Amino acid sequence: MEDKKTLIYDCAKELFSEKGFKDTNISEITKKAGMAVGTFYNYYPSKEKLFMDIFLEENTKLKRGCFESLDLNQSPLVIVGQMLKLNVEGTKANPILREWYNKSVFEKLEQIYREENGIDTVDFLYDDFLELVKLWQKQGKMRKDIDSKMIMRIFAAIINVDTHKEEIGLEYFPELLHQMTELIMKSLMDCSE
Repeated sequence: MEDKKTLIYDCAKELFSEKGFKDTNISEITKKAGMAVGTFYNYYPSKEKLFMDIFLEENTKLKRGCFESLDLNQSPLVIVGQMLKLNVEGTKANPILREWYNKSVFEKLEQIYREENGIDTVDFLYDDFLELVKLWQKQGKMRKDIDSKMIMRIFAAIINVDTHKEEIGLEYFPELLHQMTELIMKSLMDCSE
């Protein structure tokens, strides 16, 4: 039974990578997997749920890879800047993760996924980074008057600004993201508060 689910997952991942979310349908996925459309629904309630499972796995791999490549001896400002840069580059290089930039598709997908799985399931930053923030606070490198989980939400907000770059203005965006991150990080690192 798990083999069929894995086969559906793998075939869908391949098709989503080639054609994108919108241009891939369930019948194509099941045809590629060599099974009936009805079998799909034994394992996944919707194409959206399957796509988000794949998206979240790809995103987790990217975040872990980014985190593992960081030099944690650098200052928090440098580390967060590197993490954001690696994240943007990795997202743009991965056809599944690139759907993040397809605003009309991703907002709908995220909403459906949250309804099916709960509000906290789409969290793109992980425990390792939270532990790093707590360590920085303990070492006096980051403000202690702001809860570490709130700091993680601030980082998530920085990442989410990326989805609004058209509204901000593409000509301003890369520099704006850099400036915004630097200003936020300098404020978070101002331990005189």
